[in-house]
Amino acid sequence: MTPSGGSGASRATGRPPAGSRLRVVRAGALTTVQDAGRPGWAHLGVGRAGFLDAPAARLANRLLGNPPDAAVLETTLTGCAVRPDRPVVAVVGGAGCRVTVDGRPVAWGAPVRVPAGAVLDAGPAGTGLRSYLAFAGGLVPEAVLGSRSADLLSGLGPAPLGEGDELPLGEPTSGAPPPPAGPVPWPGAPAELVLPVHPGPRHDWFTGAALRTLLTAGYRVSPDSNRIGLRTEGPALERSRTGELPSEGMVLGAIQVPPDGRPVVFLNDHPTTGGYPVVGVVPEQALAAAAQAVPGTRLRFVRA
Repeated sequence: MTPSGGSGASRATGRPPAGSRLRVVRAGALTTVQDAGRPGWAHLGVGRAGFLDAPAARLANRLLGNPPDAAVLETTLTGCAVRPDRPVVAVVGGAGCRVTVDGRPVAWGAPVRVPAGAVLDAGPAGTGLRSYLAFAGGLVPEAVLGSRSADLLSGLGPAPLGEGDELPLGEPTSGAPPPPAGPVPWPGAPAELVLPVHPGPRHDWFTGAALRTLLTAGYRVSPDSNRIGLRTEGPALERSRTGELPSEGMVLGAIQVPPDGRPVVFLNDHPTTGGYPVVGVVPEQALAAAAQAVPGTRLRFVRA
């Protein structure tokens, strides 16, 4: 999965941060700021962005007493390391990984105290793909169209983070977070990804055999997947029509079929229009598991 990087506080926030800050010590393969995204702007060509694994990000925020949609860091595969300039309580969740504070192991998936100047390191993902680093008070870079999320396709929001970048920390709304009552039900990474499909709107551009293939064949998650779309490896879908469609609106979860015939499931940073036919749509609630499906994961499409 091919990331991009950034450097400098101005790239991370759009302006020099004031007050308490979080400095990036190790950016990892791809680390971005994400919140609930910016829905409602597709008519202007602006996609949603936001947490790919929303249940994991919201659970991390809940453990800190944050609003569920407070901005967090989303890492990809290799984790990241950060240093706050004031004491802060943090949670690392999502993909399972080793978590340390100044080299000392601390709990994954639970609130931990990070002293001022200490390095919180979320290591490479041991299970899953994307980890979430949440901080009491949230991250508060400048919002764009109502969201602090990075959108890799449009370039809106904070740029992907690089070493030395800084982000402003919000102030906690209360004291220490309440301890969780018993085990916390973190979602796990799928051993096999099963995605339900609503056919259409352009399933009639494909042969009957292609539609049977989509709903019965085995696919795998391609390493070319990213926040824009989950690409697949497996049998190609044969068209019943030639030519191309005029560009039309695309939605989250749309299964677009490019000329190579291999389905692409659009994720949060997807384009808002496209000209390749959409054979079906995966419901939004089923997409969180796709965020944690590592390359090579077995994938099946089933009728919703």
